[in-house]
Amino acid sequence: MIFGLTDDLIFPPPYLAREDGLLAIGGDLSVERLLLAYGQGIFPWYTEEDPILWWAPDPRLVLEPGKFHLSKRLDRIIRQGRFHVTFDTAFAQVIRACAFPRQGKAQGTWLVPEMIEAYIRFHGAGYAHSVECWQGETLVGGLYGVALGRIFFGESMFSRVSNSSKVALAHLVKLLRQWQFDLIDCQMTTSHLMSLGAREMPGYEFYSRLENYAMLPGHNGPWTEALTAC
Repeated sequence: MIFGLTDDLIFPPPYLAREDGLLAIGGDLSVERLLLAYGQGIFPWYTEEDPILWWAPDPRLVLEPGKFHLSKRLDRIIRQGRFHVTFDTAFAQVIRACAFPRQGKAQGTWLVPEMIEAYIRFHGAGYAHSVECWQGETLVGGLYGVALGRIFFGESMFSRVSNSSKVALAHLVKLLRQWQFDLIDCQMTTSHLMSLGAREMPGYEFYSRLENYAMLPGHNGPWTEALTAC
């Protein structure tokens, strides 16, 4: 069963999602609704041809910061200083770069214009954050996601230069580990993320961790100076 949302700020329980993770349809992308959704482990994902679709997959792919696999090669690239990494300095650029089709992939994106504008507003409210990877003045890779309490919900990443998005992720993981974050929610399972240490977590465990950690004091607001904590 797929639930139809109204103007009321309410979602059905995530455990009622279909087997493929689809839970609800409709509603809007206001800051208030996004905040409510992420607090319950629900996220929007749809294309231009679709209405707003809300998902709560089970199992959930997660990466625990302390279990991130930093390969010797990636560690060497970071130590060589090939890239300069920043936080929250170019959120709009990052999310728009994430919307470009990947090389060798079919055209189309779930980051439709209204989604991009919604997450830019969410960033302005202090909940969505970006990690930027630069070579000189050129943005060559990065990622963005949402932070609630001690949970980071990874949304998307992009890479214009080999390994740039991995470097951005490694810096994010290092920061979240120091800030004692419990989980990075990767949402959907990919072999790439599993090679970096992610694992599938049963829904009951994920939502229990979410309940325990999303309400803890977090790091709302700009992360511009976050590298000083790394």
